[in-house]
Amino acid sequence: MTGPTASAALGAVTTVVFDVGETLVRDDRYWGSWADWLGVPRHTLSALVGAVVAQGRDNQEALRLARPGIDVAAERARREAAGRGEHLDESDLYEDVRPALAALRDAGFAVHVAGNQTARAGALLRAMELPAETVSTSEEWGCAKPEAAFFARVLETTGSAPAATLYVGDHPARDVGPASDAGLRTCHLVRGPWGHLWAGWDDPPPDLRVTGLRELAKVLTEGR
Repeated sequence: MTGPTASAALGAVTTVVFDVGETLVRDDRYWGSWADWLGVPRHTLSALVGAVVAQGRDNQEALRLARPGIDVAAERARREAAGRGEHLDESDLYEDVRPALAALRDAGFAVHVAGNQTARAGALLRAMELPAETVSTSEEWGCAKPEAAFFARVLETTGSAPAATLYVGDHPARDVGPASDAGLRTCHLVRGPWGHLWAGWDDPPPDLRVTGLRELAKVLTEGR
């Protein structure tokens, strides 16, 4: 849903919360670096990630398929110790992120970031000084989407009412569905593999569906 109807339906929204992977940042570097570390072709690991997510499994299962028996947390620590740990910089951001988030803040919306990421990713994102009040990750909170506890922490962090809070993400089953169950308004972003795979998802239907963050900012700021 886009245009005037969506704008009217979301008129009570005062707070916008963004997912991270394939919403604000591309996941190319993350999975490519894991493939290089494990010594498997990047295409192989990428295909495995797509397969497990399409099956409704956690994307970390792709690492366990590529290397059976792997202890992901221990392997992540070894990568960090070897100087090949997780990295994020400006080149990982989608080009519409800064202008869209800034436009929303300028229009009076509270902007927050909360996704299923590591604590290190949270620190890296905060160092990038995005136009957002807070940046939080599942590892820092000790709970992850699609758990109800994650969205309870979203509301605790933003201090906003569920009906006044819009959660924006690319994954229907981990973003739209559980956010809606928690009473939040929802926006499905059709980009990245999951956004395109489930572009027609309608169970439950999102309050808004967009193909980019500039479009989102335009819809929300109309008439303000």
